[in-house]
Amino acid sequence: MTRVTGAWLTNPAAQQLCRVLTDAGYQAWFVGGCVRNALLGAPVADLDLTTDARPDVVTQLAKAAGLKVIPTGIDHGTVTVIAQNTPFEVTTFRRDVATDGRRAVVAFADNMAEDARRRDFTMNALYAGPDGMVVDPLGGLPDLFARRVRFIEDADQRIKEDYLRILRFFRFHAWYGADGLDPDALAACAANIDGLASLSRERVTAEMFKLLSAPDPAPAVASMAAAGVLAQILPGAVAAPLAVLVHIEGAAGLAPSAIRRLAALGGDPAGALRLSKRDALALDQIASDLPLPELAYRHGSEAAIDKAAIMAAVLGQELDTNIGKNAHFAADQTFPLQAADLMPDLRGPALGQAMKKAESAWIASGFTLTKAELLRHLRG
Repeated sequence: MTRVTGAWLTNPAAQQLCRVLTDAGYQAWFVGGCVRNALLGAPVADLDLTTDARPDVVTQLAKAAGLKVIPTGIDHGTVTVIAQNTPFEVTTFRRDVATDGRRAVVAFADNMAEDARRRDFTMNALYAGPDGMVVDPLGGLPDLFARRVRFIEDADQRIKEDYLRILRFFRFHAWYGADGLDPDALAACAANIDGLASLSRERVTAEMFKLLSAPDPAPAVASMAAAGVLAQILPGAVAAPLAVLVHIEGAAGLAPSAIRRLAALGGDPAGALRLSKRDALALDQIASDLPLPELAYRHGSEAAIDKAAIMAAVLGQELDTNIGKNAHFAADQTFPLQAADLMPDLRGPALGQAMKKAESAWIASGFTLTKAELLRHLRG
């Protein structure tokens, strides 16, 4: 018998919601990530429950208990219940009626086995009751403890139901897998790469960022490249520098950064993915032709450190141990000259050109030229 424990399970809010369902004669099971992570000793974030109660019944019972209900995914049988300020996604047992590779038409199911078969990986089809007792309808526990990411039943069929599962396979391997990818899953991913073109760039981008945020995504990304997946979603990308970059990050004490790692892959992320303005700007800064000191001065130390780490990774070198100190020093500098210092002798375009010339000389000096020296430089 396998049991999960943790504050997330004994949380009064979680237990209250379970009682709301079970006291009315319905089932209440924690499912998916919370159970998987608890068994692996990993942090538990999202709390998802599944039940045989229909969404309207869940809503009625929760409201009768004084809980707030939000119909977040009512078309797919999901409502979000807020219990003691904690959100829980509660989804009725489901089975797929039709799929097109992007979305599914679902019908309610009456038992856990049907619900489990519509999920993606065996390690995600694990259920735990309010007492923590784990139920494993499809044999996912051996896969989980072996850290083997395996599709439920037929890998090709699971992928054709939703082509995003190709990217999820590599992402889950990066976070939870051990050495070596499941060969049947890998073959099915390679055989279905054309389906990735049907996915929205938003969904692809979200999966890539989750993948690249893993402690070490390099082996998974290398396998993506070998299977043709990387070229399909990020044309021109090269996987090789990523392993070196992860090593550099560890040696330099740099926290994992999806943007830094995405930049290291190359290609055209801004064109292939749907990036936020902030992320697009960060990539532009990393790709800038500015020398590292000037990059740090104009855009902050993080941009310069990221660029230096990527340059080292591409060249297969270690990162300069002084890069952090130098980047922070450059980022903290303030140009000592102001436009008023050159007026009224200079105005308009001439003033702007003089300021630009002086700033370039100041940066080239390692930020050492004083105001007086800069004025003499301009006059000379």
